[in-house]
Amino acid sequence: MSTLDPVAVFRTEAAECLEAIEAGLLDLTHQLDNKDLVDAVFRGLHTLKGSGAMFGFEALAAFTHHCETAFDRVRKGEVEATSELVAAVLSAQDHMRALVDQPDADHGDIGHKLLAQLQAAVGGKEAAPAATPVAVPAPAGVREAPAKKKNSWRIRFSLPANSMANGTNPLGLLDELRDLGECTVRANTSAIPALDELVPTDLHISWDVTLTSEQDRSAINDVFIFVLDDMELSVEEIDGPTAAAVAPADEKAAPAPVAAASAAPVPPAAAVPEFRPVEAVPAKREAPAAVSQAKAAENVRVPAERLDELMDRVGELVIAQSRLSQLASASTDIALRSVSEEIERLSGELRDTMMVLRMVPVATLFSRFRRLVHDLARETGKVIELVTEGESTEVDKTVIERLADPLVHLVRNSIDHGLETPAERLASGKIEAGTVTLSARQAGGEVIISIKDDGRGINRERVRAKAESSGLIQPGQPLSDSELLQLIFAPGFSTAAAITNLSGRGVGMDVVKKTVEALRGAIDIVSVPGQGSEVSLRIPLTLAIIDGLLVRVGSGRYVIPLSAVEECLELSLEEDLRSRGRSFISLRDSLVPFLRLRDLFRTGTKPDVHQKVVVISTGTERVGLVVDQIIGDHQTVIKSMSKLHNNVATFSGATILGDGSVALILDVGHLVAAGQQQEAQLRVAG
Repeated sequence: MSTLDPVAVFRTEAAECLEAIEAGLLDLTHQLDNKDLVDAVFRGLHTLKGSGAMFGFEALAAFTHHCETAFDRVRKGEVEATSELVAAVLSAQDHMRALVDQPDADHGDIGHKLLAQLQAAVGGKEAAPAATPVAVPAPAGVREAPAKKKNSWRIRFSLPANSMANGTNPLGLLDELRDLGECTVRANTSAIPALDELVPTDLHISWDVTLTSEQDRSAINDVFIFVLDDMELSVEEIDGPTAAAVAPADEKAAPAPVAAASAAPVPPAAAVPEFRPVEAVPAKREAPAAVSQAKAAENVRVPAERLDELMDRVGELVIAQSRLSQLASASTDIALRSVSEEIERLSGELRDTMMVLRMVPVATLFSRFRRLVHDLARETGKVIELVTEGESTEVDKTVIERLADPLVHLVRNSIDHGLETPAERLASGKIEAGTVTLSARQAGGEVIISIKDDGRGINRERVRAKAESSGLIQPGQPLSDSELLQLIFAPGFSTAAAITNLSGRGVGMDVVKKTVEALRGAIDIVSVPGQGSEVSLRIPLTLAIIDGLLVRVGSGRYVIPLSAVEECLELSLEEDLRSRGRSFISLRDSLVPFLRLRDLFRTGTKPDVHQKVVVISTGTERVGLVVDQIIGDHQTVIKSMSKLHNNVATFSGATILGDGSVALILDVGHLVAAGQQQEAQLRVAG
């Protein structure tokens, strides 16, 4: 059994902490006077600084300390929260990520530049002239007026035995307490076992600290915020006059030698036996540990590669179960059939459970774009609002990872090409702020992710002119509106007048198309001049295991994703002959085009007497697929096509059947598009 690397655990925790800090900063840009948000950002910075120091990330702790100090001054009302301060800390946060990922790398003078920016942001908006910029000690006169009341606290704490092994350094906690004010620290070593029973990596020492400080109790709690759930902590306020004598006063019930020990210097070893345990009330140490174990059991961190490996094993199990079912169906052994049905049920439940484990809400994807929109708004001078909808929609984690880059290109394109400047929007009767909406919804076995803006829309004349000048289409070539808009995804295509940091090179939209096609998805575009554009990505929910409909065409077997199947109809030989030349069927007063897969795949076989039509759909478009036989449903483990077959658009993958043969998985989106194209050609010819 492998032991988790404490540094790796810290990096994971630090990434989450940085995400929370970033979210708080972005919220703060809209509510600069929100004290709760200021406190939340401060706590996040404090946690990051403290935990970084514990795990040996000294550069991170030192750099974060300056940002923490800035927000501490905002908390105390010494300076105001401004958009410049938020922008400075956001930039500093990127440097913090670099210090977490590469603590030993040479980061040059980036840190100094960021701290200068931070100091300018804080120093320019001080509430009092005597206040001092961040990271520069205040003059003595400033500290004396106005004088704050000093409180005395008695702090007793102990950490779990495995704290040191997990990377927690108690000396770092004591150093942070010393930063708050004057400290008297005493260690309790009475719990240290005999030498032959001592485990070197376990922690058996607890501490009793007397602190005199201007800080309140929340500042003390902040010191322990990173380890608060697993430790025992007692914080008591004591009166100022009695603070110096707190130890003797508190231990007045102890034997007389203790009083003598407080009056004269005594070697530490002699004072240890009389030291009082940290716990205010004697209690079993196992109780807090049980609570922390219960909390830890609620969420377990599992590396993504382990989930992928488990998914592969489940896929192999599904294939083996399919073979067992095939053998059982050909056998007369009742017991074998019973076991086969039971294993089929269990493997199906295991597959469904595994699929749920791989599903991730798109909120994890959408949250990344708040920072992007914030930065682009500052860069372009546009006023932009980001709206997200359907964040609870869940998608396979692999899909989420691969969609990140395409969505970045689409959002940047909407902001640069779509949204107008504030002056242009006001001149056209719109509000000053433009809106970019990210939405997600599930439709059958697909998830539809849309990027919508309320900008100027796509200029079709410019698109056609650019396409003709680039040789993508012939001058005057007739195109439908959809075909014209799809031209923006051509490699190297861009209508930007000049190359900027945002666009103009014609590579972004090409990346979007290639990635979506690699995911077996499709792209739809709707654009209204003067009102905005909407790009919708239709992506399969999962890329691992799907429910499929197994069919036969000629002597070959194929799988149609069951989520795309609407219904199945019978097509007699007479109806097939009558439909020659038009390839339409009447389905509840509407004509649906159909494709003869036997002709498409050139099987060279005669059609069965009773052919079947499988009606499939994507979105609002439908098409029928004529097959010779419907074999039944099939749990389909998707296998990637070889590089030799990557350009075969009709198939999206392959699967292994129970008898060991291979069945190809039909690409529904491509077949629907082919059917619609055939319908359009027939309408033009008719």
